[in-house]
Order: sequence, then C-alpha cells, then structure tokens
Amino acid sequence: MTQDELKALVGQAALQYVTPGEIVGVGTGSTVNKFIEALATLKDRVPGAVSSSEASTARLKAIGIPVLEANAVESIGVYIDGADEIDGQGHMIKGGGAALTREKIVAAQSRRFVCIADESKLVATLGAFPLPVEVIPMATARVIRQFAAFGGQARVRLKDGVPLVTDNGQHIVDVTGLKISDPLGFESEVNQWPGVVTVGVFAHQKASVCLLGTAEGVRTLSF
Repeated sequence: MTQDELKALVGQAALQYVTPGEIVGVGTGSTVNKFIEALATLKDRVPGAVSSSEASTARLKAIGIPVLEANAVESIGVYIDGADEIDGQGHMIKGGGAALTREKIVAAQSRRFVCIADESKLVATLGAFPLPVEVIPMATARVIRQFAAFGGQARVRLKDGVPLVTDNGQHIVDVTGLKISDPLGFESEVNQWPGVVTVGVFAHQKASVCLLGTAEGVRTLSF
C-alpha cells in the first residue's frame, strides 16, 4: 500500500472513536485530512468540532461540520491527530505542520487522544525527526544557543525564504541531533525556557491509542 492509502486506512479507522453527539477535536496534517474526509459520513451525528489550525477549520466547514472556539467548550470527547514520531509509550513529536501549540491546547482539553499514523512514524527513541519548537521571534537566537548546549542544531523554519509565521504569529525553530530518552522531563524543561511558546514533544499530552497503518492493515497500540 502507498503511504497515502495507509493514511486513508487509519483516517477511516479513527471514526470508531467518535461518539455520536459529542464534540470532536481535530488536528492538522495530511493524515488528519483523510480523517476529515471520512468524518463527512458522520457529520449529522457530530454537533461540532474544535480545530487546531486554520487549514483544518476550513476543511471541516467545507464538509458541513460547525467549528467551535476552544473557550466555548468545556471538554472534548476525543482528539484525533497525527504525529511526526511516536514511541512505544505514546509520547510523540508533533509540529511538522507548524500547529503544535494549538494541537497541544486541544489535546489537553480532550478526554482521549487517538493518534493516527503510518508505521514509519513508530520509533524506539524520539528525536530523529527535527523537533519543532514554537518561539516568540525576539527569543529565537537565544533558544538556538540553548539547544546547542544540549548538543542540538537548531534553525528557524523558513517559508519562501523568510521565517514561517504560525497561526499564532510566532516562529518555528527546528532542532536536529537530539535523542530524547526522557520525553516528560525534556518537555517540562524546554517549556520553561523564556521565549518558548510550546515544544513539540507531546509527553504530558501523550496518545491514549495509536492507530498505525501497516501493509497488513491497522495495528492498534494502547498506552
């Protein structure tokens, strides 16, 4: 199966975690886009969604699902999102699509996090994928220096030759050269650095379930 077919497979499988009548949290990215396409078949039973990005909001509205502000919702039944990496404990690296801060907010508001990914995303140790960190622009140089002290090489993410600007008006620093053996401790520490809005390690908001697309079908991992 192609990677695109695997994404469609797990996007469809995620529907079983959507409870009719409950608000659903929707993440961002190419795998989530497949889930949104599948969600169109349940739109009459979904009262609304909380979205983690402007791109997903537009897709949800296009299929007729109302998009609600996070502040207007007390809790979300399930959050469906992808991952750039996920380990055997459900800890993830996310933020390849630059929506990590909003993703983490929606994940924290949800009772359950269901990660949908293809099997290439499952790793023993997080860090091979460049770690995204959302940073206030005036702090980028010093955050890059702090990662250098950790042994990481950080650079500002560019789009069309200029720093990418997130939906929150901030910049993204991508960090390579890391092996994150203690995701909980790492996330807690980096989130305390002045100027860091969110680090793309999801350990405190880890997945409850991962639906992994494989050539043999969907493999379900529970954490």
